[in-house]
Amino acid sequence: MKKFSDDDLRKIHDAVQAAERRTQGEIVPMVVPSSARYREVGHVAGLAAALIALTVLLTLEHGWGQYAWQEHHPGWIVLSVVLAYALGYWAGTLPACIRFFTTNERMAFKVRRRAELAFYEHGLHKTREGTGILIMASLLERRVQVLADKAINERVPPGTWDNLVREMVQGIKDGRAAEAFCQAIACCGDLLAQHCPAGPGDNPDELPDDLIQEK
Repeated sequence: MKKFSDDDLRKIHDAVQAAERRTQGEIVPMVVPSSARYREVGHVAGLAAALIALTVLLTLEHGWGQYAWQEHHPGWIVLSVVLAYALGYWAGTLPACIRFFTTNERMAFKVRRRAELAFYEHGLHKTREGTGILIMASLLERRVQVLADKAINERVPPGTWDNLVREMVQGIKDGRAAEAFCQAIACCGDLLAQHCPAGPGDNPDELPDDLIQEK
C-alpha cells in the first residue's frame, strides 16, 4: 500500500469530524504494518529450506554415484544445509512468506488481539458514553478489524461490521486506501447517528480525529 499523502490524511481527518458531529460516538482510524512478528515462520521456512537442500544433495549423490561427491568432504553437505536454513530463515521475515506459512485463523487472531490492545492504548475505552469505535487496518495480514465499545455493541445487531470490513479490505487491495477509510468512517457515522445520535449542545470531541499510523 502506498504512503498516505497529506491530502489523504486531511480527507480522513475531515471524514472523522463529519461523522462525529452527528453522533455521540468517537471514531479512531488506524493503520499498522503488521499485528505480530510471526517469528516462528522464520524457523519453519528455514527448516523447510534445509530439508529441501538435504534431499536434493543426497539425491544427487545417490543418482550420480562416485562422480558426485568422491572428491568432496561430507562437511560440504552439512554447510550447504546450514546455509539453506539461514536463507530460509531470512525468507521467513518477508510478508509473502509469512502469509504463506501462517494460517488465516492465526492471522485473524493476531489482528484481533492487536486491535484490542490498540483500543486500550488509545483510550477508546474511556469515552464518556462508552461509544468508541476503532477501525484498524493491518497491512501484512491484509485484514481490517473494527472494534466498538459496549454501548454501541448493545444496540447494533451481530454482523453489523462485516460488510464494512469486506468493502474496506477490497478498497485497500484496489489501491484506494484513503477512500476506503473515508467510506468506512462515513458508514460508522451513519450507524452511530441512528443508534447513538448526538445530544443538543453536548457532544464533546473526546479523542483525536487524525489517522494513527504506527511504524
